[in-house]
Amino acid sequence: MQLTDPPGAWHSRSTFVFALAGAAVGLGNLWRFAYLLGSHGGTPFLLAYLAGLLLMAVPVVIAEVAIGSLGRAAPPMAWASAARQARLGAGWGAWGLLAAVTALAVLGYGAVVGGWSLTYAWHLARGTFAAASPRDVSGFLDGLLAAPWRMLAWQSLFLAVAIAVSAAGVRRGLGALAWLLVPSIMALFWLLIDFALVHGDLAAAQAFLFSTQPLDFHDEALFVAFGQALFTLGVGLGVGISYGSYAPPRLPLGRSVLAVAVFDCAAALAAGVAIFPVVFANNIAPDMGPGLLFVSLPYAFGNLREGDAYGMLFFLLVALAALGTAVALLEPAVATLCQRLRWRRWQGALAAGLAAWLLALAVAFSLVPDSPLAGLLPLLEQATTAWLIPLGALAAATFVGWCVDPAFLRRVLYRESDHFFRAWLLQLRFVAPLGLLIVWFWLAVSGP
Repeated sequence: MQLTDPPGAWHSRSTFVFALAGAAVGLGNLWRFAYLLGSHGGTPFLLAYLAGLLLMAVPVVIAEVAIGSLGRAAPPMAWASAARQARLGAGWGAWGLLAAVTALAVLGYGAVVGGWSLTYAWHLARGTFAAASPRDVSGFLDGLLAAPWRMLAWQSLFLAVAIAVSAAGVRRGLGALAWLLVPSIMALFWLLIDFALVHGDLAAAQAFLFSTQPLDFHDEALFVAFGQALFTLGVGLGVGISYGSYAPPRLPLGRSVLAVAVFDCAAALAAGVAIFPVVFANNIAPDMGPGLLFVSLPYAFGNLREGDAYGMLFFLLVALAALGTAVALLEPAVATLCQRLRWRRWQGALAAGLAAWLLALAVAFSLVPDSPLAGLLPLLEQATTAWLIPLGALAAATFVGWCVDPAFLRRVLYRESDHFFRAWLLQLRFVAPLGLLIVWFWLAVSGP
């Protein structure tokens, strides 16, 4: 049974790399990585992050792409097909279904942030935060949290665009978005970094981000670096499997995933260079997460000359990054519905998008003070980040590394050298599972 769009619908390596890169450059790069880098020792943290990225995240993503390339189907069917080729039971397909469900759960709370980004872009364009005080900016966010119906239109608009892209198909939707998204993100980063260099406090940002502080790099910092490396490429969510099933047959999978990792790391560093000079120019203490994106930065941009325009561009960048991730998170569920139920592409996109919209609506209402749903967002984050994602990644590493015949894998990775293949298989079998177990244990004990 085939997908509505034929497998291998992307005819170029660039489209595959751009699509996977657009999925990887998510909110974690924009509101988390740079702060973690600066507050956990600088260079030692960066080296630990790169080690986790190359030894744990990249091998698992290559494994997921290999599953998709072997199965040429949606994640559950690709798992089952690869298992049959390995003479194993089709029950392995349950991991693909779990990945699709996990991706929708992550999209459920990610869509809320996507809606916020559009809201802040609009209000910065209107000058709402011009010369605003910290209390004004904080009060604006409190007002959003207290009145989720105000956010419904922006949240719905964000998801409607993601659904429309998905419904357009693999080539005209996902592929076209990839070619629009990555150059746009690069151009916006260039404009924002130029603004930060002119109007920001570069010396303070450089001292925060890139100084070497060994005393700040301790055991917990190592776990944080490994965790950030794990989540930055979207492992365990079925994205690599879905996009791998559409990849060109002669694609050098390993080098393509490495190219995505390089771009993702560069984007994370670029976000720090674009953000923190502006933050320090306004004498604001560094932060991460919603506090950075929706309080510190609107205040910082609003109090700099031409800051409203560049603040709008920044939140458009956030919205574009969130859109690339949203489309990627929809794809495992959309492909599964289209293949399993023989639905048309637009029907699968609408059904998956509606499920994500309902969950996002519940998350938005859970943020209202004294809401009866107050525990929903922490529950979703704990379930996905601390349990489902590490489990899915560990399953992919175990299945591909130990259960699939290396001869099958070598045929998928035939464009790579023997040294590359042996090194990847060794990492997948021994290094990546150990790293995943460490991150899983740390997250389960300490929380995401």
